[in-house]
Amino acid sequence: MSDILAENLSGKSVMGSDGTELGLLYNITMDLKSGTLRNLVVNPDEEVSPRNVDFELDDTGRFLVPVSRVQAVKDYIVVQR
Repeated sequence: MSDILAENLSGKSVMGSDGTELGLLYNITMDLKSGTLRNLVVNPDEEVSPRNVDFELDDTGRFLVPVSRVQAVKDYIVVQR
Protein backbone atom coordinates (compact mmCIF):
# COMPACT_ATOMS: atom_id res chain seq x y z
CA MET A 1 0.00 0.00 0.00
CA SER A 2 1.36 3.44 -0.84
CA ASP A 3 1.90 6.16 1.78
CA ILE A 4 -1.19 8.14 2.77
CA LEU A 5 -1.21 11.21 5.01
CA ALA A 6 -3.37 10.83 8.12
CA GLU A 7 -4.96 14.23 7.49
CA ASN A 8 -6.42 12.80 4.25
CA LEU A 9 -8.13 9.99 6.18
CA SER A 10 -10.01 12.05 8.76
CA GLY A 11 -13.76 11.79 8.20
CA LYS A 12 -13.36 9.18 5.44
CA SER A 13 -16.13 6.57 5.20
CA VAL A 14 -15.32 3.08 6.44
CA MET A 15 -16.98 0.17 4.64
CA GLY A 16 -16.94 -3.55 5.36
CA SER A 17 -15.75 -5.94 2.67
CA ASP A 18 -19.39 -7.08 2.45
CA GLY A 19 -20.47 -3.58 1.35
CA THR A 20 -21.88 -2.44 4.72
CA GLU A 21 -21.13 1.19 5.52
CA LEU A 22 -19.77 1.07 9.06
CA GLY A 23 -19.31 4.79 9.68
CA LEU A 24 -16.75 7.58 9.50
CA LEU A 25 -13.14 7.42 10.61
CA TYR A 26 -12.74 9.38 13.84
CA ASN A 27 -9.14 8.64 14.75
CA ILE A 28 -6.29 6.13 14.56
CA THR A 29 -4.57 4.67 17.62
CA MET A 30 -0.93 3.61 17.79
CA ASP A 31 1.59 2.04 20.13
CA LEU A 32 3.75 4.94 21.35
CA LYS A 33 6.82 2.77 21.97
CA SER A 34 6.96 1.00 18.61
CA GLY A 35 5.03 3.48 16.45
CA THR A 36 2.87 0.61 15.16
CA LEU A 37 -0.67 1.58 14.18
CA ARG A 38 -3.26 -0.36 16.19
CA ASN A 39 -6.88 0.54 15.46
CA LEU A 40 -9.10 2.70 13.35
CA VAL A 41 -11.61 4.41 15.64
CA VAL A 42 -14.87 4.63 13.72
CA ASN A 43 -17.98 6.67 14.54
CA PRO A 44 -20.68 4.10 13.73
CA ASP A 45 -23.34 4.75 11.13
CA GLU A 46 -26.78 5.11 12.77
CA GLU A 47 -28.11 2.17 10.76
CA VAL A 48 -25.41 -0.27 11.93
CA SER A 49 -26.16 -2.18 15.11
CA PRO A 50 -23.06 -2.85 17.22
CA ARG A 51 -24.45 -6.36 17.82
CA ASN A 52 -24.06 -7.11 14.10
CA VAL A 53 -20.41 -6.01 13.98
CA ASP A 54 -17.55 -8.13 15.30
CA PHE A 55 -15.33 -5.22 16.36
CA GLU A 56 -14.64 -4.12 19.91
CA LEU A 57 -16.18 -0.86 21.09
CA ASP A 58 -14.47 1.94 23.01
CA ASP A 59 -16.04 3.70 26.01
CA THR A 60 -18.04 6.02 23.74
CA GLY A 61 -19.45 3.26 21.49
CA ARG A 62 -17.05 3.76 18.59
CA PHE A 63 -15.80 0.70 16.69
CA LEU A 64 -12.14 -0.27 17.18
CA VAL A 65 -11.10 -1.80 13.87
CA PRO A 66 -7.65 -3.44 13.91
CA VAL A 67 -5.39 -1.89 11.27
CA SER A 68 -4.53 -5.44 10.14
CA ARG A 69 -8.08 -5.72 8.77
CA VAL A 70 -7.73 -2.75 6.38
CA GLN A 71 -7.92 -4.07 2.82
CA ALA A 72 -7.96 -0.87 0.76
CA VAL A 73 -7.92 2.91 1.09
CA LYS A 74 -9.44 4.77 -1.83
CA ASP A 75 -12.83 6.51 -1.86
CA TYR A 76 -13.62 4.39 1.21
CA ILE A 77 -11.50 2.62 3.78
CA VAL A 78 -12.44 -1.02 3.18
CA VAL A 79 -12.03 -3.41 6.12
CA GLN A 80 -12.39 -7.17 6.36
CA ARG A 81 -15.58 -8.25 8.10
